[in-house]
Order: sequence, then C-alpha cells, then structure tokens
Amino acid sequence: MFVLGNFIKALAHIIDMALTIYMWIIIIRALISWVNPDPYNRLVIFLYRVTEPILRPIRRWIPLGHLGIDISPIIVILIIYFVQIFLVQTLIQTAYHFTP
Repeated sequence: MFVLGNFIKALAHIIDMALTIYMWIIIIRALISWVNPDPYNRLVIFLYRVTEPILRPIRRWIPLGHLGIDISPIIVILIIYFVQIFLVQTLIQTAYHFTP
C-alpha cells in the first residue's frame, strides 16, 4: 500500500506546483495590465489565453469594471490558496494514511 501512498503524495505535489505556477501567471498578467502592452506580443497573447477563461466568469460574477477596478485576479489567487491548503494538504494526509 505504500506505493499508493507515494503516488498520492506525488500527485499532491504536482497539483501544488501547477497551482503555484498558475498563480504566478495570474500575477504577471495583472502586472502587465497596469501598462499598455502590445496586444500582438506572443507573451501577452499567451497570458490572456491562459488566464481569461478563469478570470472572465469571476468578472461577470463580481462586476466592478465600471469603477475601473478588476479584483478578479485577487479572487483567483485566494481560490488557489484555498485549493492548495484544502485539497493538497488533504491528499498529503491521505498519502500518509497509506504509508506504514
């Protein structure tokens, strides 16, 4: 059963790493939005394509665009932190349950 425990632990760490990378992508996109980026730049296109599917529903749910404030990146980062604390830690604790 230790193999299953190690698999779950590795999966938890991969999920944690992916969430951390995505959080940094969100932060970079928020920082780039403060300046006037070239919309044809490949990095800007990549950032918008990767983050927009997550940010758009939150913007519709909390419409503050008319005030000039976009708090959707902050909300996504808080959700990522919640998932990291709840899901990843739960997976790690489950992995320890299978390890002798």
